[in-house]
Amino acid sequence: MYHYFNVSLFQRINYLCSLFSNHKKMQLTEQEIVRRESLQKLRELGINPYPAAQFKTNSRISEVVKNFDALAGKEVILAGRIMSRRIMGKASFAELKDASGRMQIYINRDVLCEGEDKTMYNEIFKKLLDIGDIIGIRGTVFKTQVGEKSVMVNELTVLSKALRPMPIVKVDAEGKAHDAFSDAEMRYRQRYVDLMVNDHVKETFIKRTKITNSIRQFLNDRGYLEVETPILQPIPGGAAAKPFVTHHNALNMPLYLRIANELYLKRLIVGGFDAVYEFSKDFRNEGMDRTHNPEFTVMELYVAYKDYHWMMKTTEELLEKVAIDANGSPEVKVGKNRINFKAPYARVPILEAIRVHTGYDVAGMDDDELRAACTELGIEVDGTMGKGKLIDELFGEKCEHHYVQPTFITDYPKEMSPLCKEHRDNPELTERFELLVNGKELANAYSELNDPIDQLERFQEQLNLSKKGDDEAMFIDMDFVRALEYGMPPTSGIGIGIDRLVMFLTDNASIQEVLFFPQMKPERKVIAMSDEEKAVYTLLKSHSPVLLTELKAQSGLSNKKWDATIKGLTKNKLAIVNNTDDGLFVELV
Repeated sequence: MYHYFNVSLFQRINYLCSLFSNHKKMQLTEQEIVRRESLQKLRELGINPYPAAQFKTNSRISEVVKNFDALAGKEVILAGRIMSRRIMGKASFAELKDASGRMQIYINRDVLCEGEDKTMYNEIFKKLLDIGDIIGIRGTVFKTQVGEKSVMVNELTVLSKALRPMPIVKVDAEGKAHDAFSDAEMRYRQRYVDLMVNDHVKETFIKRTKITNSIRQFLNDRGYLEVETPILQPIPGGAAAKPFVTHHNALNMPLYLRIANELYLKRLIVGGFDAVYEFSKDFRNEGMDRTHNPEFTVMELYVAYKDYHWMMKTTEELLEKVAIDANGSPEVKVGKNRINFKAPYARVPILEAIRVHTGYDVAGMDDDELRAACTELGIEVDGTMGKGKLIDELFGEKCEHHYVQPTFITDYPKEMSPLCKEHRDNPELTERFELLVNGKELANAYSELNDPIDQLERFQEQLNLSKKGDDEAMFIDMDFVRALEYGMPPTSGIGIGIDRLVMFLTDNASIQEVLFFPQMKPERKVIAMSDEEKAVYTLLKSHSPVLLTELKAQSGLSNKKWDATIKGLTKNKLAIVNNTDDGLFVELV
């Protein structure tokens, strides 16, 4: 037995490290072990698999492909990831991918290794490099006998050795992908792998940047100022939502992640700025689904001396421009629908929309009458819901989905809009609109309330709702009321949901597809599996339960490997074998 306490500190550390190393090795797959052995052999050959020095390229793959005729016969220096390899004795082909695209490279042993020493080709490229490794090359642009644009490699530099094998997506002659990295949860958790192997995913995020750049250009060209406001706030104001709460130790006080930046931007209007906007990261401690993430991006804009009619016109012009900048046309495909962002958009008062789609005229109804109407229409309600929330539920359940083309829903009841100016023609309503696209809210805008007395009364009404149990009612922000008391000019403001806009303009039904790193449930403990277990587990994910004999045939494993594989899956509670009247069936746990 190793006498742990009778040795030096240095020996103890080495012993603990060896235990950790052995434990980690037990968890590695066969391929991962081989790659680590290759890593060590590279070092033994004097090659640093993670060099610190700059590798200076002179071109990108997309530029070489685009300007092939001009570059043919000339030297280029490229860097990228090995995506595939075809080893053929003294010569080999590989596919190299950088941020701009993919290209074939040709490696000839005697061109790469001009002298007697052929180690770089025979040992390093053929044996120690793998798919997924990152390399730099210097070579000559040429076209193969079959017409493939390629680079003949004269010099190769190892830039990063990959220790995990990446998924290899194969495409057959008919263009059908096999072994695709398509499991949604895996893609969202390991976005880096998703971007590596699924080229269309990168295009979504490139387009997202085009969209935000287009919005910035539109606003900057008008002289509007982009600003930054606090994310940590003492009072979570500007929206009706449940906040995330944290604690500031030095100040010994609670703070909230912002649910909106509205009140701070309006403080800047009070301070004398004519127009300010912000791309704001907001946080709401509410449900998660395909269209909602607890962290999301909103662009909010506030312009002095304007009203909601002006804001509707401006919004139309903005979104038409953004659609054209992103897709080359104001018309886009969203699921089964064609959405046309070309201005102008229809304007429909919310109470008129409810009357048309439900047959109920709710304009003069009180809380009890509204609650009864909702119940008759099959909408679930409770006693904590006031008039504003009842109308919101009614419209959301029965009307919203009818508005596929961009439509401004206008003139909301005062109870729904505590920060909005009273309608100039009807004191029961407010000068507010929501923009609906494809049956979903894309933007929310007001003629902003700038009467400090009215604003305080609205805040107090929200406080009453909070006392009734509404955990999304607004907090009273007395400093904002004080700011209004100094005088805020007539102002119009809007918030546009950037994530949802990107979903529309990239034809993605899930918000997770347009966020690099969406919020996920805690990851289940990873269970190390052999390559055979992974292959059978993948088969089960596509079809479960399945006859044991059928699954074994699909796996192509020998009897010995099959027995070990099925025992491993059942032991780790990843699969279960059930004995039924129709035979033995295997299914995922």
